[in-house]
Amino acid sequence: MSLYDKLFPPKVIPLPNGKQASKPRSRAPLAILVLLALSVLSIRVTGFDMQVLVSRIKEFFVILGQMVPPEWSYMPQIWQPLFDTIKMSLLGSVIGSLLVIPFAMLASTNIIHNRVVVGAMRLLLSIIRTLPTLVCALIATYMFGLGTLAGTTAIAIFTFAYIGKILYEEIETVDMGAFEAMEAMGATKLRAFVSSIVPQVLPSYLSNCLFCFEGNVRYASILGYVGAGGLGLLLNEKIGWREYSSVGMILLALFATVFVIESISRAARKRLV
Repeated sequence: MSLYDKLFPPKVIPLPNGKQASKPRSRAPLAILVLLALSVLSIRVTGFDMQVLVSRIKEFFVILGQMVPPEWSYMPQIWQPLFDTIKMSLLGSVIGSLLVIPFAMLASTNIIHNRVVVGAMRLLLSIIRTLPTLVCALIATYMFGLGTLAGTTAIAIFTFAYIGKILYEEIETVDMGAFEAMEAMGATKLRAFVSSIVPQVLPSYLSNCLFCFEGNVRYASILGYVGAGGLGLLLNEKIGWREYSSVGMILLALFATVFVIESISRAARKRLV
């Protein structure tokens, strides 16, 4: 008998015929032990110190206190970068969401039966998904120069990979009856996909695109740190100059914008579901 069996023996259940049956053991204790061991290892590797965290956490509230009250007179300088952030997020989300549709189709095993094609598409999406948005923005600034074009490109790449994975997983769960019937009648794979698969995944696809757009507004606000335009340029500048009241105004404007966008997006997603 293994050590795990000794520590967590199986539960014996008596049956009406006089025999006994063993109930399968829960793997939860083993999972908890592994999680604890990995946590201890992570603490040692990262040098995490709870004492330092407790003693220095007050500095966060000191900086937060310097942001209140925000510098209301700074609001006129925020409008244009705020609109740039929204435009980057919207355009990048639309471009990435549209471009990924054929790739998601090619990555779906119930549509494409060639394992090489499916594997290549999934590998492509996985590689792109591992690239941090800030790294994509930094590369884009070298390609297109400083400005919102680089930020839009970075957001489009992130949206492409994020929506692509969700979309091909949704495609693989649809009812294939109509698709197979159209193929049997001589329709091309593309025509059958558009007529039978797209209507089934369209509501969830649009809902996920809206949800991704919400997040992209927040992500776009920090892309200015690498010169990709938007609010990040102002945040980087004002934090560097320790002008925390202006930082508070920027964050307040961003919070209000994200709240409005999320409220509209949430109402739209409820209608789609």
